[in-house]
Amino acid sequence: MAKVKTSIYVDKELWEKFKLQASKNGVELTQLLEEMIQDNLIDNFLNKIVEEAGDIEDYEIKFEPIEPEEGSISGLVRVMRDERGNHLSGF
Repeated sequence: MAKVKTSIYVDKELWEKFKLQASKNGVELTQLLEEMIQDNLIDNFLNKIVEEAGDIEDYEIKFEPIEPEEGSISGLVRVMRDERGNHLSGF
């Protein structure tokens, strides 16, 4: 994939936190930014599909349920959401 160099203006304190978090996780800043951009593009694409579908009250997502190795399902979901949120926010 071809790369492009760009310049952006970001709050200095926020950028420092982002860099620190990336360093702690052993991830390159470029990789984190690309993941965030990709996630945003996917979210926008899915939102567009939902809007175009109109009334989706009968829409059903099919999946195989899982049982956590320990604890509750809601606890597992909370941990996964927190990990994703921390990964995306850089905190």
